[in-house]
Amino acid sequence: MATDSLLFSEKDQQRIIEAIKQAETQTSGEVKVHIEKKCPAPDVMERAKEVFLFLNLHRTALQNGVLFYLAYEDRKFAVLGDKGINEKVPHDFWNSTKDLLKQHFAKGEFIEGLVHGIAEAGFQLKIHFPYNSNDINELPDDISFGK
Repeated sequence: MATDSLLFSEKDQQRIIEAIKQAETQTSGEVKVHIEKKCPAPDVMERAKEVFLFLNLHRTALQNGVLFYLAYEDRKFAVLGDKGINEKVPHDFWNSTKDLLKQHFAKGEFIEGLVHGIAEAGFQLKIHFPYNSNDINELPDDISFGK
């Protein structure tokens, strides 16, 4: 955990949290970020699915949770949307978000990548899951850190 807090300063973490809050002003979707040093699973999508369940993203009312998963030392990442999103969007829906993340992550710009990727996800999600005035923030707007 110490290396995570060194790599992701309090200021950096606040930038990511602010990006989550800003994205969620455009959509009823719920955005979570999980960061860990190494991916403990052989397949990054399998690990993202484990984290998705652990963070209760599958329990949102509209099944419109989104996970940004990053294993920074392994240079692996995933964007995973819940069933409600996947039923409404084309199969290549996350490509623009993933491309944006990849551009930044390739240069070691993890904070910038997450901030811009979260903004892109909010923009894309508002088309299918617009913000509703009676929207309830179902999950905390924080970052979870792995081992």
